[in-house]
Amino acid sequence: MASRSKTRNLQVFDTQLHADAVEWCPVSANHDLLACGTYQLQAGDEHAASSRTGRLYLFEFRRGTQVTPLRELQRLETAAILDLKWCHVPLAGRAVLGVAAATGELQLYALSDRQVGGRSLQTLSSMQVGAERLALSLDWSTGRLDSDVRVVCSDSAGGVSVLALADPALLTLSQWTAHDYEAWISAFSYWDTQLVYSGGDDCKLKGWDLRAGPSRPTFTSKRHSMGVCSVHSSPHREHILATGSYDEQVLLWDGRNMQRPLSESPVGGGVWRLKWHPTEQHLLLAACMHNDFHILHCQQALDGGGGACPVVASYVLHNSLAYGADWSQLSMQAPAPCPPLLVEPKNSPSDDRGHLKIQYESPTASFDTSLEDDVGRYIPEAIAAPPRPPCSSAQEIPSLSCLLASCSFYDHMLHVWRWDWAPEEAPQEPERSGPGSSSG
Repeated sequence: MASRSKTRNLQVFDTQLHADAVEWCPVSANHDLLACGTYQLQAGDEHAASSRTGRLYLFEFRRGTQVTPLRELQRLETAAILDLKWCHVPLAGRAVLGVAAATGELQLYALSDRQVGGRSLQTLSSMQVGAERLALSLDWSTGRLDSDVRVVCSDSAGGVSVLALADPALLTLSQWTAHDYEAWISAFSYWDTQLVYSGGDDCKLKGWDLRAGPSRPTFTSKRHSMGVCSVHSSPHREHILATGSYDEQVLLWDGRNMQRPLSESPVGGGVWRLKWHPTEQHLLLAACMHNDFHILHCQQALDGGGGACPVVASYVLHNSLAYGADWSQLSMQAPAPCPPLLVEPKNSPSDDRGHLKIQYESPTASFDTSLEDDVGRYIPEAIAAPPRPPCSSAQEIPSLSCLLASCSFYDHMLHVWRWDWAPEEAPQEPERSGPGSSSG
């Protein structure tokens, strides 16, 4: 029997500036909070240089609200934001959000107590990781709720920095040049936080042991054929690592053998972000730039069976580059509210309309994107409004129901959506949220 997989939109929010990073708060008392970061290149003229500006949003998700469950709590005008991540554990009793900014800074914001004027973000500290560079990514060492709190940050000059918190200032522990070009991503091994991974525009994935110093990597992999954009260590299974690249492949690795990946999964778009599910160890969320958002089921690969990981759900309602995506830890084991009427793509790049020639674009706008068919004709992004889908009934409670958020760049849209899944023995082809589907 086929598994039942259904995605449904709950709310769409216009961020006004280009949206490229989104994350739900993992701290237990604040699972209903969502942060979203934006990036806008303001072109200069003959009298002024170009500038990069951004905005940081804080939202609250209200379960039981039927129409607009997402409520904006705060917006802060900032430098352009390239990445943001919450620390997995409270620091001094407060949730802390890290932001990688276009000024080359790692910025920390602390969440105020909800009992004192409501929840909001307050500047805690910042540290510039280098001059004339952009901070591109960050990760916390606390993925398995470790109390040894450190941050790793990568930058546009190919550098990687490891920092510690010194109540409340940031202290640089180690800093080195890791890649020849932009170091798009850096991440901790959550099982041994002395191990750090980095990926760059030089098409290399590297490992670093902080105990030995950063003079040379523990390994260098060239298995990806284009820039490495995403790395995420599994918080559930030791040694397991997921990586994504502009080459449209998601690779799973066993960190004890980085010569050959456990599996290679083509997803049809440059893989900008990967996120393991917070509790379901086999589920992996991928933001695939020109090919929407997908949820991969990785059990067979992780159990040694090899082969590509099947896609069990796809969310295709964005109309622009799919950059930010994350799982919420809020429980959704109840019927979803009726989704609002929204606009979805009339056609997606996966439609049979000829091969698309895509030259990928980074959020730093350092090179261009083209979207053409085989004879060089431009493919427009036509859209159409679908009919409103019906509400689910109380008898359709699935075995797994997840709340997610995703954001896309040029259309500056944040989507909050729900995925209901009743898995069977083997994952099947998903029911897509697109024209002609009943999932809405």
